[in-house]
Amino acid sequence: MLVGAVLLRLTFTDTYTRYVRSELGPFLIVAGIAVIVVGLVTLIQAIRHVEPDEAHGHDHEHAHRVGAGWLLLAPIAALLLVAPPTLGSYGVERAANVDVRSGPAIFEKLKRRDGPATMTLLEYVERSFEHRGASFNGVPVQLTGFVAGTEDGGLRLARYQIACCAADATPTVVRVLGTSGTSPRDDQWVTVTGTFGGTAGDIPTLTATAVVEIEAPNDPYE
Repeated sequence: MLVGAVLLRLTFTDTYTRYVRSELGPFLIVAGIAVIVVGLVTLIQAIRHVEPDEAHGHDHEHAHRVGAGWLLLAPIAALLLVAPPTLGSYGVERAANVDVRSGPAIFEKLKRRDGPATMTLLEYVERSFEHRGASFNGVPVQLTGFVAGTEDGGLRLARYQIACCAADATPTVVRVLGTSGTSPRDDQWVTVTGTFGGTAGDIPTLTATAVVEIEAPNDPYE
């Protein structure tokens, strides 16, 4: 029943998006309700089948075993109060990065508009390695992610890609150059506006014109 309660709490507070894709929310609600029902039925059956001598007395050894068993519920109970945070900068250097290779052109050139073109970090990386970023066409872009380390005159912007859940997450990283002032701290979410700055090894660069700190989005993954 506690497991089901945890699932429902994580789902109704949108905390579940830290661990799985957002479209899995309805399935988690169904699973949470089902687990609670199964737990409730099991509890009722257990109470009905208590032997008379068990209902009125336990020896010391048996009571000790039952008491220790309740400790198994401690981690589940803790999740009802405190949910682990989303993946952040700590895992960027410790996980396999998304590997993008150049191939046939698949992106149309960006068109001039009043504001920057908003895109995911994955699209930015793919465009960067496709014919040396020709599809950017000099158009400013806007990227959103978290800070995964700073360097002289810049920072690294990252965001995780997940196919199903955080267990299969892989980070996408873009090097942001041209920043000024105090750099945001690691794991701070920012929206960066700038233009394509070429590629440096396996990581593309963005020449920034603006870096704005923001609150973490409800869905931190792409």
